[in-house]
Amino acid sequence: MRSPFDLIARLPRPWRVALYALATLVLSYMALAPEHDVPGADLIWDKAEHGSAWTVLTLAGLVLSTRRRWAIGLFAVAFGAVIEVLQAIMPFGRDGNLGDWIADVIGVAAAYLLWFAARRLGWVR
Repeated sequence: MRSPFDLIARLPRPWRVALYALATLVLSYMALAPEHDVPGADLIWDKAEHGSAWTVLTLAGLVLSTRRRWAIGLFAVAFGAVIEVLQAIMPFGRDGNLGDWIADVIGVAAAYLLWFAARRLGWVR
């Protein structure tokens, strides 16, 4: 029996890249828009929001990628750093924060732990 992950892996590469780009754009908006324009901002602790957002972004990349999965993590870590720099220089009431970037990195690591556990359980290849 095929899993949904097998079906996603069979999508044409341009579609998978487009889906990951969409996820990145949504996260960019949520991270860079004025806080009052982001739905659900401040529902949970800021660091948990960062960690969970980067976990989801990284997992999406791992599911959509069929090779070079290490590059997904490197991109996510660098993307988090760029977001923090942009937040520091943009005048939208956001502030760049090293702690937020560390939460992003922890989220990326959590995604890889989940991915490796799913592989070990045979849920994904």
